Amino acid sequence: MTSSPTATDSLTDAEILSIRADFPILQTDVNGHPLVYLDSGATSQRPLAVLDAEREFLTTLNSAVHRGAHTLAAEATEVFEDARSTLARFIGADDDEIVWTSNATEAINLVAYAFSNASVGRGGAAAERFRLGEGDEIVTTEMEHHANLIPWQELAARTGATLRVIPLDDDGALRPGENQITERTKILAVTHVSNVLGVINPIEALITAAHSVGALVLLDACQSAPHMPLDVKALDVDFAVLSGHKMLGPTGIGALYGRRELLEAMPPFLTGGSMITTVTMTEAEYLPPPQRFEAGTQRVSQAVALAAAVRYLESIGMPRVAAHEAALGRRLVDGLTAIEGVRVLGAGIDLPRVGLASFDIPGIHSHDVGQFLDDQGIAVRVGHHCAQPLHRRLGVTASTRASTYLYSTESEVDAFLDGVSATIDFFGVRA
Repeated sequence: MTSSPTATDSLTDAEILSIRADFPILQTDVNGHPLVYLDSGATSQRPLAVLDAEREFLTTLNSAVHRGAHTLAAEATEVFEDARSTLARFIGADDDEIVWTSNATEAINLVAYAFSNASVGRGGAAAERFRLGEGDEIVTTEMEHHANLIPWQELAARTGATLRVIPLDDDGALRPGENQITERTKILAVTHVSNVLGVINPIEALITAAHSVGALVLLDACQSAPHMPLDVKALDVDFAVLSGHKMLGPTGIGALYGRRELLEAMPPFLTGGSMITTVTMTEAEYLPPPQRFEAGTQRVSQAVALAAAVRYLESIGMPRVAAHEAALGRRLVDGLTAIEGVRVLGAGIDLPRVGLASFDIPGIHSHDVGQFLDDQGIAVRVGHHCAQPLHRRLGVTASTRASTYLYSTESEVDAFLDGVSATIDFFGVRA
């Protein structure tokens, strides 16, 4: 008789089958084959509980939040704020430290523009630590998604600050060195998990180094929050961003976590209705955070659906999700490495992984690999994955990426590996 699973056990085969039953799209065929969905790193599928939660809100409670005095508006506001509390609990934050955004890209831009606005005198004395000018430095890394690179490039251009980059070694691992984070550093923006390599970065030393010189830290948690336990307070980051559609939720919803005292000091980015207290024809006073950063009509049904996604993940247990995906990640990397002619990006990095791997087959463009796999019903991502500098550093222009989630199975990974091997045979590039 087997014992009951513990919090660190991986998911059993029976549990995975039960989970898969919650995702109608996984029961479909593509090009005459059962769908093998290995593109969750781009966007995850949604369980019935999430689809039903949004539909129920829209059919029973739909109303503008924080505005109407009628019963429906009050109930909608309560559900909306409960969604905020649910996400806050999920990442170890306080309720008033969660700002709703359209996606993680907007959340990063929100922080970058707060620095920019502070640099032209907005926000008063409280915003002093956000002001940038010549001689100040912004630090990011060579492996970042474009969403965590371009906003900082633009901020540097607007303020005269210098953008510094932590480089990668030949395997693709971060190579922190002396003098990369200095007393001139004002913010460090770093990804928790690479969306190309799948490695979980050892960011603790970088966070400590940044804080030792008074710099702030923004964590891109888009590829960590859906796949492993995340506690922003334990990590001691100042800001973190995530995206709903990568963690079983809908598109059009993301979130910014910010320390309360920092959000209180930050000047707003988007302005307009719903984020003010008093307005005259010449000036305005703003609400405290998080509402200060939530101008206009909010993403109410999407927030409700994201909260349902969080509850779904919590019901399974994030340590168990992480264990399941770590096993699939090892299976992906080991299986791809064993196929002659395949180069797995970051295969030599000795770090824990999520269930994601990217690879190159010299002589076959990634788009051709993706098309061949798609003909067999296998969905993967091809291209540069919004990380051109990382690909350039590793000597490739594009790659093929397979990414798993809690509903992925070993048999799907094996079908994918067989498909990759068949791709090489079809194009005749095997040595």
